[in-house]
Amino acid sequence: MATTLFRPPRPVRGALNQEKLNEIVTQARDEHDQRLQGYREQALRLYPWVCTRCGRGFTPETVHDLTVHHRDHNHDNNPPDGSNWELLCRYCHDNEHARYTDAVLGEGMTLGPETEGSATFKPFADLRARLKREP
Repeated sequence: MATTLFRPPRPVRGALNQEKLNEIVTQARDEHDQRLQGYREQALRLYPWVCTRCGRGFTPETVHDLTVHHRDHNHDNNPPDGSNWELLCRYCHDNEHARYTDAVLGEGMTLGPETEGSATFKPFADLRARLKREP
């Protein structure tokens, strides 16, 4: 007796139609690819195929691993001269975004609320009096 390893999912009542879902995903991917084609192709024409961080060179066979990074992290800022872009390999691009995320999260960090047991000693409270004294 043969067993089936894969069984298609049963339709869920109230869920999106699978065809409609596939259509939405396909449209989103196409729009994403169109946006990437614009500035990616421009950047690949403007700059040498070298990662600006690690210096790794790319060939036509490996250029798919080269990404366009927006220096100001604004993906809508795409000047035609490419002044907001730099080419980074996948690894350096991931590292850059991780560093940016850490910096953004770090800006809002606090040490926590002041506690009642904070220091009360004021070492310079009588400094004026000490300076007025004659040696």
